[in-house]
Amino acid sequence: MEVIIQPTYKKLAAVAAKIIRDALLKKTNLVLGLATGSTPIGVYEALVGMHKTEGLDFSEVTTFNLDEYVGIPPNHPYSYHTFMETHLFSAINIPAENCHIPQSTAVGHAEFCERYEAAILDAGGIDIQVLGIGKDGHIGFNEPSSSLGSRTRIKTLTRSTLEANAPHFGSTIDDVPKMAITMGVGTIMDAKQCLLLASGESKAVAIANAVEGPITAEVPASVLQMHPQTVVIIDEAAASELKRVDYYKQVYANKQELLSKDD
Repeated sequence: MEVIIQPTYKKLAAVAAKIIRDALLKKTNLVLGLATGSTPIGVYEALVGMHKTEGLDFSEVTTFNLDEYVGIPPNHPYSYHTFMETHLFSAINIPAENCHIPQSTAVGHAEFCERYEAAILDAGGIDIQVLGIGKDGHIGFNEPSSSLGSRTRIKTLTRSTLEANAPHFGSTIDDVPKMAITMGVGTIMDAKQCLLLASGESKAVAIANAVEGPITAEVPASVLQMHPQTVVIIDEAAASELKRVDYYKQVYANKQELLSKDD
């Protein structure tokens, strides 16, 4: 697990976007796993900027989103379909048929989940999976106690998740969908590389538990310690509860020095 600590959110987003850009320049038909929420917005903005100013080409890219709420239509203002269209898809040259987002209805969900998993395999697997992290350590909508081998399925959301998402739907948690369809932890772990992003002091404990704590289903993100290509990109505030901050910074500095010599 590589931990990259940046001074600001803007800089962590730039680092993550550069990793994706460099991978796309090497593989034009890159398969991306995408996340929603406030954390990846800066990454998407940076990628849009690269598309507009550098001509970064997304025409052969395929994407699979982590999750979607159950019971709201795709055109709902707070659906993840709308989120992705607003923050990324409408501003780059990716074909609509290449963008996959879990369905927002519980009808036929078991069959849909199987098809979603099959579609990922048919695409050759996810090359880079972008992840945020909940305050309780969840990734996707894999809440604490989720099986670390789980696959795409419907999950009931915890009260803390409902509270975190309430501002997007209204003043109380009663307005938030109570279930979501999500890639499983096992599905996420199948990605060739995972980028875990976090910003702000409110995520500091979750990051410390995920990076330096025991591997446990109570902190689903902790399983990323077992992934051979996990990169954790965080700002100083999100790193504030880590014990080995100085070491992580030294590792990153040494890596950058080696890369500069290679250039």
